[in-house]
Amino acid sequence: MIGALGFVQRNYYLTKRYFLWEVVWLLYTTGNAMTVGFIGVAVDRSTETQRLTTYLLIGALIWSYLSMLFDILAETVAWERWEGTIEYTFLSPVSRATHLIGTSVYAVIYGIVRTVIVFLIFNLFFDMEIKNANYVTAVALLAICSISLIGFGMVAAVMPLLSPEKGNQAVFIIGSVLLLVSGVYYEINVLPGWIQPLSRLSPVTYALRGIRDALLEGASISSQWHNIWPMLIMGAVMVPAGLMLFSAGERYAKRTGLLKRNG
Repeated sequence: MIGALGFVQRNYYLTKRYFLWEVVWLLYTTGNAMTVGFIGVAVDRSTETQRLTTYLLIGALIWSYLSMLFDILAETVAWERWEGTIEYTFLSPVSRATHLIGTSVYAVIYGIVRTVIVFLIFNLFFDMEIKNANYVTAVALLAICSISLIGFGMVAAVMPLLSPEKGNQAVFIIGSVLLLVSGVYYEINVLPGWIQPLSRLSPVTYALRGIRDALLEGASISSQWHNIWPMLIMGAVMVPAGLMLFSAGERYAKRTGLLKRNG
């Protein structure tokens, strides 16, 4: 636990060091999400459009959090290479589980803080239809999805270890596929029939479905079991699988001299 908290602290200092860049990315994320919201506003100003705008903003907000969580984990190796600390970290007497869990805890804390800020900004610009929102259910679903997505991030983090040249691009591809199939800005049923089954393999699909029900309809946590159990299974499978794959990739990188190499 002390070792994991050490990685939380280190990531905090990295964020603090590059704070102005964090502000830039926050503004970029907020601007992108607000652009999606204004699509709904531009259609019409009826009550139904208010619901559409809220639907789009929820998707943009949740995706900004989940994609950031995924990216922080997936870029673990890239950050170490940028800072020139990859050899010190990977040769230190700290288990890789401690390293990745510490990074995950920081990613969740940082993501929640950033999401709250973006949500408050949304409320300044948009009249969102969230009068009956059940925030407890929404937060619970987001927390459960975070666990399962951490596993996906650990798996993606292996890519830069195996290929210093193209690993980061592979990470972006995985993120793009999750965005495509998870129904962030549209219902799953608008996708071609052969793509729709892939949405069942994404934890983001279930999180968005449940969170939208909670914020738009006030759904309770007990009514969301059909969205919760798939995410629990994915978390139970993907987190251990991610740890094992990352450890195997680390051993391969050390054996073949890929650990320090940048290209």
